[in-house]
Amino acid sequence: MNTQNSYDTIQEIRSRMGSRLTIMGHHYQHETVIRHTELRGDSLELARKTSQVDAEHIVFCGVYFMGESSALLARHGQKIYLPEPDANCVMSQMAPAERVDRVLTALSGRGRRIVPLTYVNSSVAVKAVVGRHGGSVCTSANARTMLEWAFAQGDAVLFIPDKNLAANTADALQIPFEKRHILNIRQNGAAIDFDAADRADLLMWPGCCAIHARFNLRQIATMREAHPGCRIVVHPECSPDVVRQADAAGSTSFIIRYTEEAPEGSTVVVGTEINLVERLAAQYAGRKTVLPLLESACSHMNSVTEEKLAATLTAVENGTCAPVMVPLEMQDNARVALERMLQACA
Repeated sequence: MNTQNSYDTIQEIRSRMGSRLTIMGHHYQHETVIRHTELRGDSLELARKTSQVDAEHIVFCGVYFMGESSALLARHGQKIYLPEPDANCVMSQMAPAERVDRVLTALSGRGRRIVPLTYVNSSVAVKAVVGRHGGSVCTSANARTMLEWAFAQGDAVLFIPDKNLAANTADALQIPFEKRHILNIRQNGAAIDFDAADRADLLMWPGCCAIHARFNLRQIATMREAHPGCRIVVHPECSPDVVRQADAAGSTSFIIRYTEEAPEGSTVVVGTEINLVERLAAQYAGRKTVLPLLESACSHMNSVTEEKLAATLTAVENGTCAPVMVPLEMQDNARVALERMLQACA
């Protein structure tokens, strides 16, 4: 199916299915996909919108953990579909559920109440473990609120799986460096320095985003030299050094607002996934200059294509598309973890 055929197929099916169908998309989707979405946003926005959608069929253009979260929060009778079920997240794969459970159990067995807080970029299995241990979920947009929530629940917090978002949120809350500790999770947790962990208030899983880990201080210096007076905004999955040297840092929705609010004629340098940067550049062409700090693309996000969206919609209309299924034994605990976030951020 060529591009024009895919485009036409999508439009025809949307017309025939009408209000029975909603297409959602994350900001990092390619323009050829995002243009077909009725709803777009970051993880928190889309998680909230799932239960508000009237449609029976929701096609989620994003990576797998996002589809899982939507499936958890969907109302009875709603079905969630992914155009590319193999689209995953490298960061989420850095925190296998079994190891998270083993580490949490070992840390909690030393007498302190360790409250787990998992970034939404994690599997439903990890969310279930976190929910079972009394913890919750956060996004880059609400990490500060949720970390404060987690501290109020116990003696210390285990932040999973992004060490950069954890450190940047700790900076925002002015948590002393000596009260933070990055865990050594090798050997199924047997390599943990428990004495160091016992002294820390914030325990950090050693994961990171491969896309945002590519940004560095040299790139910032180069951009400031080439574009004097430019404004640099980055995602908080970037390293703390990069965040400190940027003019601002925040979620994808924050980056969109920051660019919108920048003065006419200004240059905004953006450190996040390239699809969003290119969309902003096109949107403000002739009014503002929007440049990437580095062209950093997520291969998993880009594995969702217009052709796959068309094929998925065809299967949905024909009743042959398999929806996202969350294992029954994980549903309650994972849903509780997500709902704690939604309640805390209401």
